[in-house]
Amino acid sequence: MLSTPLNVHVLQALRDEPMSLIDLRRAVGSPPQTTMRGHLRALVEARVLERKRQGGFPGPVDYELARAGRELLGVAEILEAWLRVAPDGAIQLGSVAAKSSTKALVEGWSSGIVRALAAKPLALTEISRLITGLSYPSLERRLGAMRMAGLIEPRPGSGRGTPYAVTDWLRRAIGPLAAAARWERRNLSDVTSPVRRIDIEAAFLLTLPMVSLPEPYAGVCRLAVDTSNGSQHRQAGVVVRVEKGKVSSCVTRLDGQVDASALGSVAAWIATVLEKDGEQLEFSGRSRLARALGDGLHRVLLP
Repeated sequence: MLSTPLNVHVLQALRDEPMSLIDLRRAVGSPPQTTMRGHLRALVEARVLERKRQGGFPGPVDYELARAGRELLGVAEILEAWLRVAPDGAIQLGSVAAKSSTKALVEGWSSGIVRALAAKPLALTEISRLITGLSYPSLERRLGAMRMAGLIEPRPGSGRGTPYAVTDWLRRAIGPLAAAARWERRNLSDVTSPVRRIDIEAAFLLTLPMVSLPEPYAGVCRLAVDTSNGSQHRQAGVVVRVEKGKVSSCVTRLDGQVDASALGSVAAWIATVLEKDGEQLEFSGRSRLARALGDGLHRVLLP
């Protein structure tokens, strides 16, 4: 939704008050009427906007933000903050450049490319062996869009093909992705995919290497997300080793001895990284280490 400039302009125009179709169309730059109506219809169907008829039928219709629309503005603010720190300079939300960057991020995430690169740099041929659901040309196109956007960069390699590594900007993209996931769970859970184990692992693997703690912090900590479904009890996450305040290793195996742990639902972890609200998490062992890692994730994603 937020990769489409017209959607962004509609949300911003309706931030303060409802507007008629004529006034709204004028406020967003007078796009063709059929284009405007199509976008508004889609936003109403997604429960982002509401149509209110003035004075009963057949009076004029006003458009206004629904509760989900106001929450989507919050997601837009986090996306805008991420776009502001793009490698080649700030990108304005609602611009053509923002559309390209956001679409490259979304396609890289939904295809599994981001998860594949979260662990280590890989060449296109290696990625194609890991992701079998997309053709080689489709993967190549997505990688090209991600490179153009500054989400990945080439690295020297000894084998065939050029390895690609994630940039720090892509690592920080977990902020808007987490905000978007929370919005979907709250407002469109019936038509959108739930947060999966692969999403959770990618989020931790990307962000934790950027976390820096005071030097005295050291130890092994388990960060786990409860993904239980009915009678099936499941967890996803990582085990992190911290040495002198730096993350020295991060693996997705949750077994083994640890000094501390933090466990919570998807919603609890998103609140931790976006609002620095770790009160919904369950801590055990040396809780100061686990809490410090949660606070560090917040500082990385929302500096």
